[in-house]
Amino acid sequence: QVQLVESGGGLVQAGDSLRLSCAASGRPFTNYVIGWFRQAPGKGRELVGSIRWSDDMPSVADSVKGRFTISRNNVKNTVYLQMNSLKPEDTAVYYCAAKSFWESEYAAWGQGTQVTVSK
Repeated sequence: QVQLVESGGGLVQAGDSLRLSCAASGRPFTNYVIGWFRQAPGKGRELVGSIRWSDDMPSVADSVKGRFTISRNNVKNTVYLQMNSLKPEDTAVYYCAAKSFWESEYAAWGQGTQVTVSK
């Protein structure tokens, strides 16, 4: 069973940086995609970006391109979301999720970590 645990959220000022971590366990992730999502108050869930574990190919949404990057550490079984030049509109609960190559939807989710960016 896949288990995901996010960490690294917090309260920062506009322009600051944060790095979120997603520790994955439960099975080999060779054939998995790990995604980062966020949900702001009163808004729907937004895919921020994702990375394919096998070939380390990340992608990020246009809304965060140039500011956010995704990477992974095979040894630590952890995926990172590096967030730079944070804006108040980045305030949200951030979740990581996992799906295998054969799944159309993300099936496993972490508990989420709050990111608050003040002006």
